[in-house]
Amino acid sequence: MNRTTPLRAAAAALLLTVGLGGAHAGAAHATPVAATPTASAGLLEAMRQDLGLTAPQAEERLRAEKAAAAVEQAARQTAGGAYGGSWFESATGRLVVALTDRTEEADVRALGADTRIVRHSAAALDRVKSRLDALSAPAGVAGWHVDTEANSVVVTVVRAERNAPAVRAFVEKARGNGPVAVAETATAPRTYAAGTVGGDPYYTGNVRCSIGFSVHGGYVTAGHCGRAGAAVRGWDGSAMGTFQGSSFPGDDYAYVSIHSGWWTVPVVLGWGTTSDRLVRGSAEAPVGASICRSGSTTHWHCGTVLAKNETVNYSQGAVHQMTKTSVCAEGGDSGGAFISGDQAQGVTSGGWGNCSSGGETWFQPVNEILGRYGLTLHTA
Repeated sequence: MNRTTPLRAAAAALLLTVGLGGAHAGAAHATPVAATPTASAGLLEAMRQDLGLTAPQAEERLRAEKAAAAVEQAARQTAGGAYGGSWFESATGRLVVALTDRTEEADVRALGADTRIVRHSAAALDRVKSRLDALSAPAGVAGWHVDTEANSVVVTVVRAERNAPAVRAFVEKARGNGPVAVAETATAPRTYAAGTVGGDPYYTGNVRCSIGFSVHGGYVTAGHCGRAGAAVRGWDGSAMGTFQGSSFPGDDYAYVSIHSGWWTVPVVLGWGTTSDRLVRGSAEAPVGASICRSGSTTHWHCGTVLAKNETVNYSQGAVHQMTKTSVCAEGGDSGGAFISGDQAQGVTSGGWGNCSSGGETWFQPVNEILGRYGLTLHTA
């Protein structure tokens, strides 16, 4: 493989790049992130543009979200069977923990969280969602997830199909399984693979996708981008690796092993919008937290976590345990990295809309992928 600089080649092996021009300049000079990172000017600008936050507001939110992620794990253990889910409340900068029993309220509050008393536990809502996962959904049903704030399972239907007999029948069956609410979306979800585009680096067959996160021996990406055994070409067209495992639909994740001449680095490209991000772990961000995505088509965009454990009903079939975000994406962004601060979150699967008019995007959580294939995330 031809290399201009070692770091440029390493960055190219992590994420797709478009050509060798200005969008790539940041990749050759990755800026290390401190153990307790302060936001770069580029990240603050992305949060201003996508979330409407001033620089001080963005800095404060990042600090609050990091604290909330730590509180969430402790609160789940403290609440036990009374745990009803949790979410980050941007207005207060605090984690809200739902409880079915006031007995645990004082202990949870002592951790630094606010509380809300609800009727249904998270475990009960997860059981309802699991029963819906066993149903066959028509194309007019976009997906379903547990909404912790609403304390119910939400079924999302395509607005134009809401009165279709098959959709109404699915909703009726869903409501027979427990607390279910219905929401609407203008467009059905789709995956974000794209046909070959000259100059873009990660190809399998005639499909272009984006690399997610480096693991020891390769990287993780979206399953709909290639099947096990498929060969992968890098940004320069040279042999890059092979899909060792892939699952889609049902799941949407894959593991690609890389050949000699390529190596992995714990970096997510900022595409000149922000400094390249070092990956230091994979602690899961709560619902409501800010999150950013890096992809080969639309580069760097930010938004918030809207829901977890959602089933998304693509035309190819349902995919389970997805995380829903307000971040936009477009064709070719599939497989790209979702990151919160310096913590890996997941790989881009699909969504609706685009980065001109807006939309929503789902990702497959990275910790599930690591566990499925026995992989170790490459961290700084």
